[in-house]
Amino acid sequence: MKFKPAIWFPIASILAVVNVVAAGFAARDAEPMHAGIHAALAVAFALWAQRLRPRSGGGVELQADMQALEGEVDTLRQELAEAHERLDFAERVLSQKADARRGDPQG
Repeated sequence: MKFKPAIWFPIASILAVVNVVAAGFAARDAEPMHAGIHAALAVAFALWAQRLRPRSGGGVELQADMQALEGEVDTLRQELAEAHERLDFAERVLSQKADARRGDPQG
């Protein structure tokens, strides 16, 4: 499974906002510990969202580079799979020849 910041950025942002609101409700109900926990969570989620925020400029180039690398990796995987198929075929042919020699009394 691949970590996708594009998916997690809005989630972290929403969690930050929800915790700010929850801190307000907890403070209104005179629960300072509860409000403090929500405020700390809001800060943590806001910092995480800021780190996940899509960047302009260099981020586009980085994303294009990553897509190019992913394409190359896919190509290499396909070539490796084809090489495995060829190896399996060669092993089958060689084992058939070896079986034929063992079964041939004049061999």
